[in-house]
Amino acid sequence: MRFILKKVLLLSITILVASYSPVFAEESPLVSFKVLSLSTALELAQNTLQNCQKNGFQITVAVVDRFGHLQVLLRDRFAGPHTIEAAQRKAWTAASFRTDTLELSELTKSGQPFSPLRFVKDALMAGGGVQVKSAGSLVAGIGVSGAPGGELDDACAKVGIESIAEKLEF
Repeated sequence: MRFILKKVLLLSITILVASYSPVFAEESPLVSFKVLSLSTALELAQNTLQNCQKNGFQITVAVVDRFGHLQVLLRDRFAGPHTIEAAQRKAWTAASFRTDTLELSELTKSGQPFSPLRFVKDALMAGGGVQVKSAGSLVAGIGVSGAPGGELDDACAKVGIESIAEKLEF
């Protein structure tokens, strides 16, 4: 009789544990996520461009959604034609890799373990691509190109993000 009670108890515990397992949890058929509204993405791009202009830089700024799709692209009238592609690729890279491109430029240097990532199509491992986050979750990426150096592109992007920080706190 004890043997049967032990088996029943063990079986009951197993069923109880299995019923709380994530494997058996019912998954929702839909997933929710947040992205910047078009007006907020445009405000971010405009503020970034204005800040760079105040510093004497002629830049292009691109804002992509969390999936890397272009939302806004602004090019200052004297920014070089190459800055359009560079800004888009920096924004896409920051969103896609979920890492700022200034950090990626270091992580992917020749001889580093992640150096092969430099060969990913459309990735650009140069400073100026920054993640835009809200409550710790990625909502967009911003890319800046045209300031004299990746560090200054990065700084311009961060000032732009700071200008909309209040809207990101929800």
